[in-house]
Amino acid sequence: MIQLRSILTIADNSGAKTISVIHVFGGSKRKFGGIGDIVNAVVKQADPNGQVKDAELVKAVVVRTRKEHKREDGSYVRFSDNAAVIIDNPKDKNPRGTRIFGPIAREVRDRGFAKIASMAVEVV
Repeated sequence: MIQLRSILTIADNSGAKTISVIHVFGGSKRKFGGIGDIVNAVVKQADPNGQVKDAELVKAVVVRTRKEHKREDGSYVRFSDNAAVIIDNPKDKNPRGTRIFGPIAREVRDRGFAKIASMAVEVV
């Protein structure tokens, strides 16, 4: 469960290290986000040589959460951290980085982020 002011690690090489969530897209009353949801966030830490700079406003898709996610077949998937991948815009759904680190959930691919799923090392 990702909510306002949640700190997420970045799972790509766009230059950002951590981001802080300021909005979960999907309605004005929406409080929580999960795997595959798009969030608006502010970059808290960034690499000085990266594409993304400190205090930049970015859109990201959540690819891993510590809170378990129930699947249609009754199984659960849970990860050891909360992580996101920075994207260009919600319409194109293309990542800003060129590599994706760590595993990502299958729900990310099902939500239309095929490019992120193809670049990932492992889709769980």
